Amino acid sequence: MKTKSFLQSISLIKPIAIGIVIAFVLRMFFFSSYIVEGSSMTPTLQNGNLLVINKIGLQFSDLKRFDVIVFHASEKEDYVKRVIGIPGDRISYQSDKLYVNDQLVEEPFLNVYQPTFEGNQVMEDFTLLDKTGVETVPEGQLFVIGDNRLGSYDSREFGFINVDQVVGKVNLRYYPFHLIDTSF
Repeated sequence: MKTKSFLQSISLIKPIAIGIVIAFVLRMFFFSSYIVEGSSMTPTLQNGNLLVINKIGLQFSDLKRFDVIVFHASEKEDYVKRVIGIPGDRISYQSDKLYVNDQLVEEPFLNVYQPTFEGNQVMEDFTLLDKTGVETVPEGQLFVIGDNRLGSYDSREFGFINVDQVVGKVNLRYYPFHLIDTSF
């Protein structure tokens, strides 16, 4: 009788172990969880939001303007920001309006700011010009900005990010539960 009980215990361990290995592989190579720290992406994301990052087959060609991404800012820190410029883009902001390649581009995710800052600019005017005099986003690089334009440390300060720094795209905010969202 004890042998049968022992064999039943072992037979339960096998599916649990397989489940743990599958979860580890999914977490390591396909999806990752991320906790938003700070207010640089307000109003889209707030401090403490929990996100799912999609790493599946992330190719540079998969990254589009306005994608919300997580990237390695340093060996110890990851940032979450919005892609504003992709290679070849000329970026400028004039009177709180984004111009990409001299064309006005709407940013509907910033509409929340309009009542708060009516009559005042949300962001200082600028035209993209990096330290080396480059006026366009270089190949293999991205220009990223946080949605909280007044309170974000982003490409305006640290410059372009390399595509290799990108961990993945934000696909889901799953906490707080009343703010579950996939529209990033």
